[in-house]
Amino acid sequence: MKKLVKILIVDDDLKLRNLLKKYLQEQNFEATDVCNTSEADKIMQNNLFDAMILDMMMPGENGFDFCKRLRAQGNPIPIIMLSAQGDDVDKIIGLELGMDDYLSKPFNPRELVARIKAVLRRAQLQNHKPIPLECYTIGHYEFDLVKRQLTHIESQEIQLLTSTEYDLLKVLVENANIPLSRDKIMRLIHAKEFNIFDRSIDVLISRLRKLIEEDVTQPKLIKTVWGVGYVFVADS
Repeated sequence: MKKLVKILIVDDDLKLRNLLKKYLQEQNFEATDVCNTSEADKIMQNNLFDAMILDMMMPGENGFDFCKRLRAQGNPIPIIMLSAQGDDVDKIIGLELGMDDYLSKPFNPRELVARIKAVLRRAQLQNHKPIPLECYTIGHYEFDLVKRQLTHIESQEIQLLTSTEYDLLKVLVENANIPLSRDKIMRLIHAKEFNIFDRSIDVLISRLRKLIEEDVTQPKLIKTVWGVGYVFVADS
């Protein structure tokens, strides 16, 4: 099981975006790029990002105004501002508007990665909780919490989940390696319609195993803990 850290790059320089996207992907980040703040608004409506790399000077709405607008809306996404000017005044203004870090162009991409990791660590400490995961690797599948679906890593075949399948799988992976009783599972997924004495959870487990296990007769991911309930087994 792995965490996919999602980075949004907002810059009107296509060459720079392509270089950054390629480098970040090589460093095991999931990078998405857009050319202006309007496109950023659109893609952020349906996607959650862990951090943003934002160019200060762009046609239309500039980085300063976009940062100010996001903070006014209560969006806490960590922002690293990029600028070709390198003026101390710009840095101060950016920090006052709510950006988290500042990097002058040209820059070493390794420094950018170090700064991304630093702002993510600070975000964790400030929130007193881990940055929520959006995607898990489960066997041969990626489990997307936003799209509520399983995607086979090799074939890209998509398995849509029912609401109860999604709720159960989410509870299991978020409590990886922790045995959960049926009663605990029902409480975590708020399954008021289930009775502690019925087999509803067992049926759901069976359905999930058919989706993600290579051999449902010898499950390796969702295992039965006799006398307790079930446990999702993860390597990390």
